[in-house]
Amino acid sequence: MTGRGTFARSPHSRPSLTRPRGVRRTPDGGYAEADGIRWANAEPPVATRTDAPLALADLLRIPPGEPMFTYDALQTADNGRLRQLHRTYVPFSVLVDTKYEEEAPPQAPELYGTLADLGHELHFTEYIRTRMPLPDQAQALRLPEGVPLLHIIRVTLTAAEKPLTLEEFHLPGDDLELSFRL
Repeated sequence: MTGRGTFARSPHSRPSLTRPRGVRRTPDGGYAEADGIRWANAEPPVATRTDAPLALADLLRIPPGEPMFTYDALQTADNGRLRQLHRTYVPFSVLVDTKYEEEAPPQAPELYGTLADLGHELHFTEYIRTRMPLPDQAQALRLPEGVPLLHIIRVTLTAAEKPLTLEEFHLPGDDLELSFRL
C-alpha cells in the first residue's frame, strides 16, 4: 500500500506553505495580516475574563493578576486545510476611560482599528518559538503525533513602546515557514 507508514522529508525541500508575517494597513484604513489569508472562525470565539499570568504580564508590562479580556478562536482558511489557534489578550487598564470599560472590545484584526481610533499609533513585535503541542492543541490543529507547533506571540505597542495587547497564534510546524520583510 502506498501512503502509509513513516516518511522522511528531505532537509533541503521547501515547505508547502510560506506565510509572510506582519500587519499591513488596508486601503479602507483597516488592518490585515500580511499573508493575505482570510481566516474565518471555525466556531464562535470564546470571550472570557482572565487574570494576567506572570509571563504575559511581563511582556505587557502590567502587574501579574491584572484582569484582561481574552478571546479564543479556532480559525480556518482554504476550505479548512489551514488551521490556527488564535488567542487575544486585552488588559483592562488599556481600556480605562473608553466605551470598552463597559463593553468588550472587538477581536483582532478589528481591534487594531479600534486602538488606532483611540489615538494610538500602532507598532508590532513578534516572538516565535517551536514546541510540542498540548493534547487539545494537537487535536484542534489535527496534528499527527510527534509534530511540533509554531507558537507566535504578537505584542501591539504604541509609538512610545507601551504594550496595548498580546496575541498568541499556534500553527502546525511541520510544513510551514514564516517570512519577514526587513
